[in-house]
Amino acid sequence: MIDKGPPRRDIAPVFVDYVEIEVKAGNGGAGCVSFHTEKYMPRGGPDGGDGGRGGSVKVAADPNLTTLLDYRYRRTYKATNGRPGEGNMRSGKSGEDVILRLPVGTLIKDLETGQNLADLDEVGAIEVIARGGRGGKGNTHFKSATKQTPRFAQPGEPGQTLRVSLELKLLADVGLVGKPNAGKSTILASFSAARPKIADYPFTTLSPNLGIVKLREYKSCVMADIPGLIAGAAQGKGLGHQFLKHIQRTRLLVYVVDVAEPDIVAAEQELRSELASFDNTLPAKPSLKVVTKIDTVADSDLAALRNQLGDNWLYLSSVSRLGAQNFLNRIEQELDRQRTERAAD
Repeated sequence: MIDKGPPRRDIAPVFVDYVEIEVKAGNGGAGCVSFHTEKYMPRGGPDGGDGGRGGSVKVAADPNLTTLLDYRYRRTYKATNGRPGEGNMRSGKSGEDVILRLPVGTLIKDLETGQNLADLDEVGAIEVIARGGRGGKGNTHFKSATKQTPRFAQPGEPGQTLRVSLELKLLADVGLVGKPNAGKSTILASFSAARPKIADYPFTTLSPNLGIVKLREYKSCVMADIPGLIAGAAQGKGLGHQFLKHIQRTRLLVYVVDVAEPDIVAAEQELRSELASFDNTLPAKPSLKVVTKIDTVADSDLAALRNQLGDNWLYLSSVSRLGAQNFLNRIEQELDRQRTERAAD
């Protein structure tokens, strides 16, 4: 049984990346106490069947989902109980499992113990997070030479009941990080079919956007546009740190700095500092540095900037496509290098 959750109540899609729910697996059915009765067999002996196993609660990674919105409104999910055993050695029917369909990248955690129950980091992954109780044994299992008419059977075991958190962390190859209006959304819109909101005011991007970027024929990557960072974001300023977790799984970070920044190097260092305040391992991730909107400055000013910053930076105009091929080539080279290193390990 696949639980699709409640019907949508929102007119427009809402990005929800954290919810807490309760899951309850089914109880096992009780074993049966029964004795065989048949003509010419007045003492047929015990024939109580076993109870059925309770249904389990499972989670499955569905690539068609991008938000946990469905689970905001309904907070309890129950599998069905196993049926009790019957006479004539008939076992009870097992309870039906409940399968919660979740976006790829969802982490499921037990709120009481803090234990990670499942990490749906691959399409099609299925995990059991709450196991159904075993069915009880019927009285036929307890007969012996000295106990030929056992008048008892096992009760079914209770299923697990857990309070769990569902936390979505987007899976992307490349994560774009920058201040508001640095040009991240324009990059994503220019190089992929994604259509993030673009405007000339801060915090245009209010939730992460994903797009598939074609690097060359038969080769692509997934790119994520993370909402703009400002100083103090890790402490809750601006849009806060609620979206920073979505870059924890990215393989390559791209620091995007507007060419109009008074001090480009300081702006890039400020971005790294914010990431470190949230998770001190993030600045150590493989990264590229990009100066964007270079079509808005004179050629002489761009040449002077190149001399100042050097070849460690990439220079890009998403509108005029200046530097586009070099940008894609560098992303491809870095991702290929990581694949080679993983294969060697």
